[in-house]
Amino acid sequence: MENEKGASSSNFKMGNSAQERSLPYVPDCYVVPSSYEPRDALDSKSESVPTIDISRLKGSDDERREVIQELRLACQFFGFFQIVNHGIDQRILDEALAVAKGFFELPAKEKNKFMSNDVYAPVRYSTSLKDGLDKTQFWRIFLKHYAHPLHRWIHLWPQNPPEYREKMGKFCEEVRILSLEIMGAITESLGLGRDYLSSRMNENGLQVMAVNCYPPCPDPKTALGLPPHSDYSCITILLQNLTGLEIFDLTAHGGSGRWVHVPEVKGVLKVHIGDHVEVLSNGLYKSVIHKVTLNEEKTRISLASLHSLGMDDKMSVPCQLVNDENPVRYRESSFNDFLGFLVKNDISQGDRFIDTLRIKY
Repeated sequence: MENEKGASSSNFKMGNSAQERSLPYVPDCYVVPSSYEPRDALDSKSESVPTIDISRLKGSDDERREVIQELRLACQFFGFFQIVNHGIDQRILDEALAVAKGFFELPAKEKNKFMSNDVYAPVRYSTSLKDGLDKTQFWRIFLKHYAHPLHRWIHLWPQNPPEYREKMGKFCEEVRILSLEIMGAITESLGLGRDYLSSRMNENGLQVMAVNCYPPCPDPKTALGLPPHSDYSCITILLQNLTGLEIFDLTAHGGSGRWVHVPEVKGVLKVHIGDHVEVLSNGLYKSVIHKVTLNEEKTRISLASLHSLGMDDKMSVPCQLVNDENPVRYRESSFNDFLGFLVKNDISQGDRFIDTLRIKY
């Protein structure tokens, strides 16, 4: 056991990882160095995250303007907000979480049908970030699959549990409708109008589902489910069954920042601003840095629905947001560009896609 406990990440391959095997200890390759991820900065008691009643977008003109202003402030200062009254039935949320949990409870032989380290695969089962390749491993199991257009991808999804395709498919459809409404409000808040990206996202946009499982960890203070990172997407809409998500508040402590614990309230969805909205806003809005902590006793399930432009459709800074005082601050990029970055870099060590896009003057 001692040899295995001190093993390198290469000793833990897909299908044989510490989290999949429910090891009663945390191997050394899972231990996150304190210098890399300072936990004493965590404000675990804070619940000061913006919450927006999204139903008011369909109310009077005054109500919509109020929501747009709330959203603008949340995007500018947090890069994150929670939404209530989003219109998705609680049964749809509960059933999606249930079939996700059911998938991860399947025998290894069934899950391993989808095993892959190929980031370009439209459906893949894996663990950590890049199994056996990254210096630090993470206490996560996940299934990723494309979800839009649904008819193109759903036949590739797992057939077990038997209701997976039906229940997860319904969740994906509902969340995608919601994502278009939110993106319309975001572009409106930037003065670009609500239809600025709607046709590109509706017709050829991507929806990628990250179905995540974080098994109980015997020493959650030493490991992480996911390291600090930002999402490549325009926005990510997240559903979770337990707490564990933490976001970095850049404005706290005079700009030095702090980690903020995001509370879990049943039926509430979380919205992350991704790298491509930071580009779209020319830096006015920030993609949120976030991480996942672990639970010693319970399994956390999260469904992250990532929404972006098409595979090769470039996001660039609109000319309306550029002038002499505000030059273009970001290079254009696509989802395919991000995948290329992911293959070549180690985000577990803090490499961020958005950093490669910033233009230095």
